[in-house]
Amino acid sequence: MTAVRYDRRNGRRLDRLEEHGVISARIRPGHDVEVVDLSTGGVLVESTHRLMPGARVELHLRSHGGRPTEMVRGHVVRCCVARLGAHAISYRGAIAFDDEQVLMRT
Repeated sequence: MTAVRYDRRNGRRLDRLEEHGVISARIRPGHDVEVVDLSTGGVLVESTHRLMPGARVELHLRSHGGRPTEMVRGHVVRCCVARLGAHAISYRGAIAFDDEQVLMRT
């Protein structure tokens, strides 16, 4: 099996909600994540659940304006602790999409 290299500089960044339309996300099997940053090649998310680098994931994106949820497949590129609280840990993880054009269709 060959490793897939993800170059985050190649994806066009979608900075505004009007560009990408994503208002929420959920990683299967049902962990809600906060979208921090989004591009055509991947997404940076924050979650209370740790994401394992190299793991395959399905990300369900809910769009603005009542559009149905779109399922996107990808893999976790990296994950680190974002914040430590008295009773919780928050993780920040980068997910590279398998299909880099997925958000161009929304």
